[in-house]
Amino acid sequence: MNIGITYDLREDYLKMGFSPEETAEFDRQETIDAIAAALEKNGFRTNRIGNIHQLCRRLAKGDRWDIVFNICEGLYGMGREAQAPALLDAFNIPYVFSDPLVLALTLHKGMTKTLVRAAGIPTADYHMVHSPSDIPQVNMPFPLFAKPVAEGTGKGIHSGSVIQTPGQLEAACRSLLSSFRQPVLVERFLPGREFTAGIVGTGEHAQCIGVMEIVLKEEAETSVYSYHNKEDYEKLVEYHVKDDPIVEQCVKVALDSWRMLGCRDGGRVDIRCDEHDIPNFIEVNPLAGLHPVHSDLPILASRKGIGYPELIGMIMQSALRRVSS
Repeated sequence: MNIGITYDLREDYLKMGFSPEETAEFDRQETIDAIAAALEKNGFRTNRIGNIHQLCRRLAKGDRWDIVFNICEGLYGMGREAQAPALLDAFNIPYVFSDPLVLALTLHKGMTKTLVRAAGIPTADYHMVHSPSDIPQVNMPFPLFAKPVAEGTGKGIHSGSVIQTPGQLEAACRSLLSSFRQPVLVERFLPGREFTAGIVGTGEHAQCIGVMEIVLKEEAETSVYSYHNKEDYEKLVEYHVKDDPIVEQCVKVALDSWRMLGCRDGGRVDIRCDEHDIPNFIEVNPLAGLHPVHSDLPILASRKGIGYPELIGMIMQSALRRVSS
């Protein structure tokens, strides 16, 4: 079987003048090499396509693949993660991971939380700030937490994201609106433990392969799994995978939200506990990072005894089951 791989190569964008933070969600060359090697170890032939512009050129030339392993993040727009799979749908080419509807929805954390809450899954109270005029309408008790509504990899999140006063709220929202040119999601701050749950599969076949606690070291930015903490995680973060009574509750939150949102094949659900130790949905990552050493999903899998080629094989099995049904 011939598998194409679509991706945004971080090194290419850095050469074009984009900043490290702007390219934080893109994949390094070593990640693409690792994915290709894992696919080949599982018996597939690989063909590296590249980003959406390279995909367009290949499709125009008449190139086709049995299935595409799509990890394109996209560069512009609120629906940027949906662009490559939408193009593949137009050419009736199957692909791994979620469809355009799910990827466009879940990138918008506010809309995602609206659906999650409607389904009865715990998630923190929140308010959307579209412009400075919306800031006075935020009527929730402090502390609060503010972040861009459609970013990942901790972008726009730092120690100042935890807000204690109206003045700090005003400053944080104005800064984020200016820097990211997108709405700001303001949530009630959850003071409890933070977890990420790894999911493989689709619908009734989805399974949680493990839950990993994220513990910040003393020298880390306080209280937040920020861009800075993620970039220097080896020094600033500890990851714990262990049996714990709260894990079962995290698994339920993760699987309920994954299935309700229609996510496919593999990814992560991020969870944080409130002051009563109740796990709350934070966000879902249907295009989770797949660096074999540095990304949360492979880290979690390895600590549960699942090697990288096996993880990629499980993701492919889910996709092929969907395509053949």
